[in-house]
Amino acid sequence: MSEISAQLVKQLREMTDAGMMDCKKALVEVKGDLQKAVEYLREKGLSKAAKKADRIACEGVISVKVAPDFSKASLIEINSETDFVAKNDGFKDLVSKSTELIFANQINDVQSLGTLSIDGQNFDEYLKTQIAKIGENIVVRRVVSIQTGANEIVNGYVHSNGRVGVLISASFTNPQNTAKIAEFIRNLCMHAAAMKPQVLDHSGFDKDFIQKEKVALIAELQKENEELKRLGKTLKTIPEFISRCELTHEVLEKQKQKLKEELKKQNKPESIWDKIIPGQIERFIADNTLIDQRLTLLGQFFVMDDKKTIAQVLEEKSKEYNDAIKITKYVRFELGEGIEKKVEDFAAEVAAQMK
Repeated sequence: MSEISAQLVKQLREMTDAGMMDCKKALVEVKGDLQKAVEYLREKGLSKAAKKADRIACEGVISVKVAPDFSKASLIEINSETDFVAKNDGFKDLVSKSTELIFANQINDVQSLGTLSIDGQNFDEYLKTQIAKIGENIVVRRVVSIQTGANEIVNGYVHSNGRVGVLISASFTNPQNTAKIAEFIRNLCMHAAAMKPQVLDHSGFDKDFIQKEKVALIAELQKENEELKRLGKTLKTIPEFISRCELTHEVLEKQKQKLKEELKKQNKPESIWDKIIPGQIERFIADNTLIDQRLTLLGQFFVMDDKKTIAQVLEEKSKEYNDAIKITKYVRFELGEGIEKKVEDFAAEVAAQMK
């Protein structure tokens, strides 16, 4: 590409919040490929708002239904073309009836929904009838249902704007704790709605993802350190690792040996090493799991107690309730996520799904 259009530069700036000249340079470097330009800016630590890269012009609603006894729940995304229709009473009624149908049958895929009966007809025919009445294309984009087993509950939360919904299930041992644990799980759902964890824990990451994120994170920290240095402030540590999945037994043992050598040099009595090292290992893990703290539910610091991770809060609650609470499933839907930004006409996106 010989020339980079102002429109393309503007689009990249909106996606990344990077400087105008940085955006132009990135596009020149990657010959006008928008997605490669986003990655280029991330790797250079210039993307101030990677989260903006997936802004999507999508309307509709996320709906959640949870059984009163917390034995089952469903999470649904239904898309419309415009926000105006999403607020229409006819659309709201469609959402309510669809949610009830999905919940009653514990549906986990849209294809299965199409064959179910609603208002005396199968769902596909019902949806076409509603589209005709409402006057806009509507798509049930995705659904998920969770049915629990013994000593397990599921709870959920949908944000007041209907654009984010979460389901979390958890196992425990004492049935008397059901109500308390259900309330706690709902708080975790609210945390997840706000903080956007992508996966439950580090096991949800693959090797390629970690390597890619490491390059971007280190570049980001180095860029921040340039500003901190200019201001005469303490620089941030550049981590060797970024996720718990990288901290193998060998890595942790090597760090323990390193800490022992340091304590020996400091002439600390060997009898107190066992009291010092665990805390230092805990700090080492915290410093080298930054991606887990950003993107995993268990690794994030709890919004209601920001000194502790969700994993630590779970451990504390288990002790408080004399129980063993463990999260078994985590699902989060945000309206429109995953639809490519390049689909500028969302009506066309919806129509394509209808075929």
